Amino acid sequence: MVNFNIIIEKDEEGYFISEVVGLPGCHTQAKSMDELIKRTKEAITLYLECEKPDIKIESEFIGIQKIEV
Repeated sequence: MVNFNIIIEKDEEGYFISEVVGLPGCHTQAKSMDELIKRTKEAITLYLECEKPDIKIESEFIGIQKIEV
């Protein structure tokens, strides 16, 4: 088992969008959080099957900060 960090946002239409940190282009969307997590796991599985990357995710998730500029 490998753990992945994901970034989750909500768009103006109410969809939740996830992006998998460390897997470029690996993202998905859904109307509910439960469905989003399910789809994200599917997206990661498909990504790994297709890309077969040498996974060495050594970064530690610290947090997200929203700033105004």
